[in-house]
Amino acid sequence: MTAEEHFSQGLRAILEGVSEQLRRAGIEIEVPDMSGDGEGNGKVRVAFVSPDLREAVDEMGQSVRDQVVMVRVDEHTLAKLDAWVAIDAVKSRSEAAALFIREGLKVRQPELSKLEAALAEVEEAKERLRKQAREVLGGDEASADE
Repeated sequence: MTAEEHFSQGLRAILEGVSEQLRRAGIEIEVPDMSGDGEGNGKVRVAFVSPDLREAVDEMGQSVRDQVVMVRVDEHTLAKLDAWVAIDAVKSRSEAAALFIREGLKVRQPELSKLEAALAEVEEAKERLRKQAREVLGGDEASADE
């Protein structure tokens, strides 16, 4: 093992130990990949998830939840949702699921922003393709939108 590999291995062990201690306090960090394959960027992401979700529950209660999403979960996840209902933290499985979907989206907002930007580019390209197809096929815009 080279000195650099030994150093990376030691640093990774330290970061994993710190990560475990923070996790116990309700703080999650992503330990960077230090494998030397060029994938890791050396950055550490820290996401604080408050152990008290009361504020998030209250915030969610102030907005209208009128959109339906059907989702299948495993028994373990269902038991966790039921536990939140059982302790009266939320009113229903649906509210628990909505809460954790919302909180998960907040945590992953940087990645989602990148994906949303890419999706917007794809939609713009599709619209250019539709416009060109109408020009080539000689169709008018009114019939193409129907």
